Amino acid sequence: MTDTASTTSWPTGISAITLFVEDLDATKRFYREVFGLPVAFEDGNSAVFEFGNTMINLLKATAARDLIAPARIAQAQTGSRLQLTLPVDDVDAMCKELAARGVTLLNGPMDRPWGIRTASFRDPGGHIWEIAK
Repeated sequence: MTDTASTTSWPTGISAITLFVEDLDATKRFYREVFGLPVAFEDGNSAVFEFGNTMINLLKATAARDLIAPARIAQAQTGSRLQLTLPVDDVDAMCKELAARGVTLLNGPMDRPWGIRTASFRDPGGHIWEIAK
């Protein structure tokens, strides 16, 4: 194995995260209404939202097959394999705001043993989002 650390630099950030969804319209509406973000780009298979310097690309699961082949697309009902965390100033206040936007929390707000306060919820595609302070 060759050590390439001296000739290449490690990435300094994540530019895009692609989330596979079964219902693009419902998930796109959720991101517009819950996060209050405009669609930055869309076509028939995807919708992109900008979270600061990171793009969240919602991609129809049927279109994702070609993107990751030969890997398989997991079904949303099989369980979560990731959590995306957003920093907020006040977890409790944001939980009230999320409830007003029709979001049902999975858990929280709660103080975690590692010293932060969190709450989490699920988007229509089954992806887990956490807010944390």
